[in-house]
Amino acid sequence: MSAETAASQRNSVSTHILDTSVGRPAEGVAISLSARTGLDGEWAALGGSATDADGRCKDLPALPEGTTHVRLDFETETYFAKKQAEAQQDAPRVRDSGAFFPEVTITFAVNPGEHYHVPLLLNPFGYSVYRGS
Repeated sequence: MSAETAASQRNSVSTHILDTSVGRPAEGVAISLSARTGLDGEWAALGGSATDADGRCKDLPALPEGTTHVRLDFETETYFAKKQAEAQQDAPRVRDSGAFFPEVTITFAVNPGEHYHVPLLLNPFGYSVYRGS
């Protein structure tokens, strides 16, 4: 197999986060990427990044050849703690609006050669995820 063919069969992953509680992108959320081969394979940490001002994370590492499962770990607690601190500057604490989910982990299966965009819709008390395009 040529290097060009091997590169074309590699999977890639991107994500973005929308904070649905304010209707804006979630900036500065740390994201870790892990992969494994097979149901019984061990997870291998591949690296990570953080969301930009548009809530996007476009620079996650490429997946190794043979990857069958991917895991994205979103560090939401730090993001919501920062939002809580900003809100407290202008108003007294009305209720506990910290993150109910201090982290969100999304695991999904992949097929060779495909790109996976996995958006996360997030608020302090819930989240939703889907396969985007």
